[in-house]
Amino acid sequence: MTSEYAERRLKMVDGQLRTTDVNDAALLEAIFAVPREEFVPRAKRELAYIDEDLELAASGPEPRYLMEPSPFAKLVKLAAPRVGEVVLDVGCASGYSAAVLSRMASSVVALESDPVLAQTATETLSRLGFDNVAVVTGALQAGWAPEAPYDVIVVGGAVDDVPQALLDQLRVGGRLVAVVGEGNAGFACLYLKDEAGVSARRVANAAVKPLPGFRRAPSFAF
Repeated sequence: MTSEYAERRLKMVDGQLRTTDVNDAALLEAIFAVPREEFVPRAKRELAYIDEDLELAASGPEPRYLMEPSPFAKLVKLAAPRVGEVVLDVGCASGYSAAVLSRMASSVVALESDPVLAQTATETLSRLGFDNVAVVTGALQAGWAPEAPYDVIVVGGAVDDVPQALLDQLRVGGRLVAVVGEGNAGFACLYLKDEAGVSARRVANAAVKPLPGFRRAPSFAF
């Protein structure tokens, strides 16, 4: 079965990533090295490599998803993590994104708000030998200040806005990537921090599932 999943992983890389302009060698190598099937509920392993967001079993009130491979890979490509850098993975869910990022950077802080998912991620990452990842539990929109500043922050789902708390945790020269906006109105955005502050630009359309805790408070029109 292991070789069968490896074949599916290769097909995912060739059919879902390379065909959508994800061609960075280090990123493709990292994705091929991580057994995606290990990061989904056992009953859904046969679906691990489909080109859709995959709902995960979670105890929280809002559904949580493993992001579709192509949008995830595009976000990581945009963030461009490198050896020697520290990454904050916001909304790590079952730990898959942290595993991929850990193959490209020196260390990853994987933040998860759902304690059940956080425990699952900790156990899976430990079992598979991803020992440069630390899973922490807390509010996603607050980031994880104890280990800041970060060279890279990856927000693992759609948000209405990127909170200032996350931008404050970027190192000068750091990058944050997130999908801002819901559904087909979403854009993959890159935030860059320099001595003068943070600049942002939209890069491409992206439709991914939302992360909990990032909804803009509704305004009332009179």
